[in-house]
Amino acid sequence: MLLLHRAVVLRLQQACRLKSIPSRIYIQACSTNDSFRPQYPSLTFSADNSSTRGWKVMGTLLGVGAVLAYQDHRCRAAQESTRIYTKEEVSSHTSPETGIWVTLGSEVFDVTEFVDLHPGGPSKLMLAAGGPLEPFWALYAVHNQSHVLELLAQYKIGELNPEDKVAPTVETSDPYADDPIRHPALKVNSQRPFNAEPPPELLTENYITPNPIFFTRNHLPVPNLDPDTYRLHIVGAPGGQSLSLSLDDLHNFPKYEITVTLQCAGNRRSEMTQVKEVKGLEWRTGAISTARWAGARLCDVLAQAGHQLCETEAHVCFEGLDSDPTGTAYGASIPLSRAMDPEAEVLLAYEMNGQPLPRDHGFPVRVVVPGVVGARHVKWLGRVSVQPEESYSHWQRRDYKGFSPSVDWDTVDFDSAPSIQELPVQSAITEPRDGETVESGEVTIKGYAWSGGGRAVIRVDVSLDGGLTWQVAKLDEEEQRPRKAWAWRLWQLQAPVPAGQKELNIVCKAVDDGYNVQPDTVAPIWNLRGVLSNAWHRVHVFVAP
Repeated sequence: MLLLHRAVVLRLQQACRLKSIPSRIYIQACSTNDSFRPQYPSLTFSADNSSTRGWKVMGTLLGVGAVLAYQDHRCRAAQESTRIYTKEEVSSHTSPETGIWVTLGSEVFDVTEFVDLHPGGPSKLMLAAGGPLEPFWALYAVHNQSHVLELLAQYKIGELNPEDKVAPTVETSDPYADDPIRHPALKVNSQRPFNAEPPPELLTENYITPNPIFFTRNHLPVPNLDPDTYRLHIVGAPGGQSLSLSLDDLHNFPKYEITVTLQCAGNRRSEMTQVKEVKGLEWRTGAISTARWAGARLCDVLAQAGHQLCETEAHVCFEGLDSDPTGTAYGASIPLSRAMDPEAEVLLAYEMNGQPLPRDHGFPVRVVVPGVVGARHVKWLGRVSVQPEESYSHWQRRDYKGFSPSVDWDTVDFDSAPSIQELPVQSAITEPRDGETVESGEVTIKGYAWSGGGRAVIRVDVSLDGGLTWQVAKLDEEEQRPRKAWAWRLWQLQAPVPAGQKELNIVCKAVDDGYNVQPDTVAPIWNLRGVLSNAWHRVHVFVAP
């Protein structure tokens, strides 16, 4: 409403000069779009000299002034010829220099002047710059209110070209042509296969990551599976019975729900690239997300197929229904001891945050292995078997392993290193962003922390001077169960900015309940695949004068 201030004051001045005010005022705004036509109750004024009534009248006048200002703007807009813009024109307006444009429905808005006034902060609004508001408004219900639409209406500059509404055609021979539509907030690391992460300012906005912005790690095209014909094949134990389970069959097993954080082995790989080139996607801090998963316990399903713990080493191998043109499917495995342990809570999940799994996240069924690297959480699960050795999949035997910084691609021996299962302790700063300018006085720092294997995060230390001095951050959200701390801790710190400081070197490091702590620098943990990147996270910011 701050943007209406001048118009409100002018209208109040005009209203105060009136000798009389009708007992009832009816407002009807001019609009070319019914979605922006607010409905107002009639306002009744009565003569009362009490101070309380005086304040009520003043409040009423403020509301009337705002409405009249809005009415004038809409009427003027309706009287002017509507300009038509293409999506390409809108997409070129993404900075203060070019102007910051967004769309809602078929309408185009120039919100350049509003960015700094956005209640959620400029960075949130800038995520939609040059594109539609709908995907971002869908994440926050507060936008679905009439006063928000009224405020936006002030910035309308035209309409989208109707021809832009026609969806582009795709080549049917393209194996990725049937991939699902993704949320525009995601920062894309590769399109084919699709891999993307949420921006840091959205990542820790909620303890539970909304499905549309949950980080996506695909190795192959996304299969489009029919839930009615879907079958999960469980190879039976010797003397046992193999199972062919429909989705309904899985629903007949006892249902369990757990909150689990998934993290890609390559999270924060981009920091290793700064030390020396690595092979892999340039993940920043967003290859990690948290969801509430529901499904059948893997141990219950394996038990029905006749499997039980054995004295010899064994592994549960998973095969997905995603495959490359040669028919090779994605695969991975975990130790049988973990799969059969009810306390490990491994799920064959069919729900994510109370909804059926989205296609990008494994619909109709995926494995969820709490405390273990995301590469073992096989999506679009088609087959489960128990084998004396781990999966022969490329992604189990020839990827997702850690090596010494001295090992290069000429000397690497993948058979010499174990496959990554549990991940080390991790934390990162999500606000402020690197290179941002913060206000003097006090700075608010936010981030996440997590450790693999169910180890609870017990502390996050934050430094404003590159690690010379430290402060302890406040841990938010849910308490963690001993040895079952499957989900992250969000944290924040409000700290005074030292007087006269022009720059801050912010650092964070987490400690888990095994007193494991993050290493201070990247170079000693560098490896040729850029995995297990968990050094102190560093953000350099400037302080406004």
